[in-house]
Amino acid sequence: MNFFKRLFSSSNLELKINDGGRAAAGYKGKAGDCVVRSIAIVTNLPYQKIYDDLYKANEEFRITSRTKLARSLKQKNDSPRSGTHRVVVKKYLEKLGWQWTPTMFIGQGCKVHLKKDELPSGTLIVSCSKHITVVKDGVLNDTYDCSRRGTRCVYGYWTKPN
Repeated sequence: MNFFKRLFSSSNLELKINDGGRAAAGYKGKAGDCVVRSIAIVTNLPYQKIYDDLYKANEEFRITSRTKLARSLKQKNDSPRSGTHRVVVKKYLEKLGWQWTPTMFIGQGCKVHLKKDELPSGTLIVSCSKHITVVKDGVLNDTYDCSRRGTRCVYGYWTKPN
């Protein structure tokens, strides 16, 4: 994207600072727990329950999966504070009744950005590069503005069918 396009781009998403109940659960400081926060925000389930569920899911994936990825995770911590792999996220959200809609495909390039006018209305769990966030009817719910002024590419999003 050229300089002028980036300069005049804006996400037009309103920002609502929302930690998904992380502070209320007793956690302090920064962590890579965007998956836990996002799921807690959209489901209204307690942060600690989501955290515990994903901890178990991370551990189960690492122990039971016979993939190269799972073998590479053996030495790492299962804590969702250090991230949750998309395979685990997909299984967990599908179990909760959420549906995935991809917006980017191999060789296609970025078609959808983290902008109000490029996303559908409703409640979305949005997957971006190394981050997951929540957009509720044009309002970004996160601990910071992760839109990169509307230039951040959206890989896809989760929605809850009626």
